[in-house]
Amino acid sequence: MNSAASEPALIGIDWGTSTLRAFLIGAGGEVLDKVASAEGIMHVADRDFEAVFDRLIGPWSQRARLPVLASGMITSRNGWIETPYARVPLDARALASALVHHRTANGTDLYFVTGVTTDHASGPDVMRGEETQIIGAQAFGMSDGTFVMPGTHSKWIRMSGGRIEDFATYMTGEVFAALKGHTILGTLMEDGPHAPEGYARGVSAGLAKGSSLLHDLFHVRTLPLMGQMEGGAVADFLSGLLIGAEINAARARGDATGPVTIIGRSDLADRYQTALTAAGLQSRRAPDDIVAMGHFLIAQAAGMIA
Repeated sequence: MNSAASEPALIGIDWGTSTLRAFLIGAGGEVLDKVASAEGIMHVADRDFEAVFDRLIGPWSQRARLPVLASGMITSRNGWIETPYARVPLDARALASALVHHRTANGTDLYFVTGVTTDHASGPDVMRGEETQIIGAQAFGMSDGTFVMPGTHSKWIRMSGGRIEDFATYMTGEVFAALKGHTILGTLMEDGPHAPEGYARGVSAGLAKGSSLLHDLFHVRTLPLMGQMEGGAVADFLSGLLIGAEINAARARGDATGPVTIIGRSDLADRYQTALTAAGLQSRRAPDDIVAMGHFLIAQAAGMIA
């Protein structure tokens, strides 16, 4: 942990499937201290979330009885407290009005941020955690436009005037892992450093007008099989193909308009920035720890802090 620089006003928790990040937040929204753990919701023994909270975050909350906001998959059916879904369009004030209260055994008050839902022609879409990050973006002059949040389930989100208008999910990361680990496409892949040429070739194929993902995927096998690609480049080709296809689908929906703001890990952000450039779209990156500012703005809208 880092040493605190000013008086704390809030604790924000971004508790996902695989990891947990907690932030001690100052009166101006600045991060004073933070802690990270691999104890995401799927890695908590006996689902004892309160024990993890008390051990990692309890010292902060007990020191000054600070308000605590939690977002992410901790609010899902597999988490600590399942919250309902609020419907778009919505902003920080709407999320603040939908907070779900919970008091721990030792008397600490927690407030859980609700999930968000929208409807498409083919069915509903949902997100948990991303809404808090997006709300935080407006503090950095990013209250309008298109945002992409790469990951297991990549999100494309449209914002206007600090309000989430609509979003769509693409299962790019999960499909990549499944195809690589559990199908014949992974059998000719070889471990190695990042292969930019293989990635660029995949992006180009995924972006191509009239491309067919289900057909193009078989090239992940045939290119190395016929000696037209080294085994060490195959995984990156698959990654590029899927991300290119994702951008094509987002563009068809009207989501992929520039500049696109990328929120996510630097390695994934690099891949998406390369692919967006290949698609002729401008992009920019959001600052780190943007979720902490989201917690701050929602707490402020709820009247928990000045």
